[in-house]
Amino acid sequence: MLTDKLKNYNILLGSQSSRRKQFLRDLRIPFTTVSIDVDEDYPKYLHGNEITSYLAELKADAYENTLEDNDILITADTLVRVSGKVLGKPKNAEEAKEMLNLLSEKQHEAISSICLKTKSKKTIISDTTTVHFKKLTDEEIDFYIDNYKPFDKAGAYGIQEWLGYVAVEKIEGSFYNVMGFPIHKFYKEMMKL
Repeated sequence: MLTDKLKNYNILLGSQSSRRKQFLRDLRIPFTTVSIDVDEDYPKYLHGNEITSYLAELKADAYENTLEDNDILITADTLVRVSGKVLGKPKNAEEAKEMLNLLSEKQHEAISSICLKTKSKKTIISDTTTVHFKKLTDEEIDFYIDNYKPFDKAGAYGIQEWLGYVAVEKIEGSFYNVMGFPIHKFYKEMMKL
């Protein structure tokens, strides 16, 4: 349905995430991937979706002077928050292991924001999903890190992968938001165009 609505627009995805690319393909939205290189630091006084909204907007603003009249730029950011601590993407296996140990036998929040930017307008969409993990063994954590290399994922895991199959006991909210794209809210916003 969005294909006809967006036929006069040039959709730019400012993300290298294979999951976000697949979501747009599944919605049958033609798009071009653009590379955005920004320093993802944020003010320490921000919390929760303020962080992801700030970073999604920061990525979009990197294209401030390059957008054409019919362009729609999509940028996004995701984080995991557990026990008041913010988890981004792990830098290495050791950091991934620390993150997964933090998530073990606890509930955490997966928070994602999307920024939709045109030459004249900017809209930010955010969503939060609560995820409950079972207790993870060291063997499960090591197996997952060794076989799935979750270094491109906030919180060091993908809910759609092996660890999601065995660790997630319950979720409250959008499954796709945990994957980094609150697609139901994105669709609703795009249908307003």
